[in-house]
Amino acid sequence: MAGKIEARLQDLAITLPTANKAVANYVPYVMSGNLIHVSGQITMLNGELKYIGRLGENLSVEDGIAAARLCGLNLIAQVKNALDGDLDRITRVVKLGGFVNGTPEFTDQPLVINGASDLMVEVFGDQVGQHARAAVGVASLPLGISVEIDGIFEFA
Repeated sequence: MAGKIEARLQDLAITLPTANKAVANYVPYVMSGNLIHVSGQITMLNGELKYIGRLGENLSVEDGIAAARLCGLNLIAQVKNALDGDLDRITRVVKLGGFVNGTPEFTDQPLVINGASDLMVEVFGDQVGQHARAAVGVASLPLGISVEIDGIFEFA
């Protein structure tokens, strides 16, 4: 029987992507105590890079929001892997750390990272999905991507 979060994903017409494998010397997530620390998730959808470029240069705020949402979906996919498929075990989205590849003049990093923050509340609800957060502008990101987000999740 599907859990509550799986049912919510279905109601929202959200299909989680395949969890990305590590591409360097790290692991996708580490479980410590009752926390899952998920490595930075990029704008990769089932093996294909999306949203390449810089905000304020060749990508709009709307593109950035979509890129952050994709990073959020990848975070949830990693957590689902960590919990052997049982997303109902998540008791709190603790923190997201968002990195936005933008021009020096670009200052809408918080709006961009809302793409992932809004997704967490949509999927897990207000009580579990609201979280602490950072939204940081950077001069570049790996592979030329526009957004990367890492996260910490609490589970039972």
